[in-house]
Amino acid sequence: MNDNRNYKYSENSLSKRDEFEAIIKLVKKGSSVVDLGSGDGTLLKILEGRKKVRGLGVEISPSGVRAAKKKGIKSIVGKIDTKLPFKNKEFDYAVCNVTLQMVMYPEVLLGEMKRISKKQIITFPNFAFILNRLDLFINGVMPRVMIPTYKWYSTGHIHQLSIRDFEVFCKKNGIRVLKTAHIGPGRFLSLPSKFLINIFPNMFATLGIFLTD
Repeated sequence: MNDNRNYKYSENSLSKRDEFEAIIKLVKKGSSVVDLGSGDGTLLKILEGRKKVRGLGVEISPSGVRAAKKKGIKSIVGKIDTKLPFKNKEFDYAVCNVTLQMVMYPEVLLGEMKRISKKQIITFPNFAFILNRLDLFINGVMPRVMIPTYKWYSTGHIHQLSIRDFEVFCKKNGIRVLKTAHIGPGRFLSLPSKFLINIFPNMFATLGIFLTD
């Protein structure tokens, strides 16, 4: 049975994700970046190469930290939804890429990101995507589109938030949204146009990308 609650990376692990390019565009050259939930360190490796950042990864999986270090990335083992061992505004950017929905206390994570960095980059799957809605409406089961190959009981996606949920959270908690970007589905036969994704992201985007401060 597939289970994504305990990631195990090979030492030569190399991640490829659609949102990497959007994140890279948001980061200024020469800045300091802490990647919270950094996995195998691929994103930081790219940022260090292309944007000359000073990077640090924090990852709960020891195998992810080992994979990052093999790439030459500074990385430590640790939880990210708790008090973090960093000073106020120690980093220019704190990044949390598709991990917010997997931690027990996302509100703590977001608060700590705001405390330790000048700007924050947060990405997460949009569980309000139209095919998720249809799966629940037609089949009467927890939506499976955003967790392919996993079951409701074998996934670490414990907080299934939407783009609208995140926007409401930001307003209520004094988090200012500076920029947004959205990624649409790439594996379905009938794709909504970029126009629909931009106008109705909460329905047609599969991933939300936010730059906040």
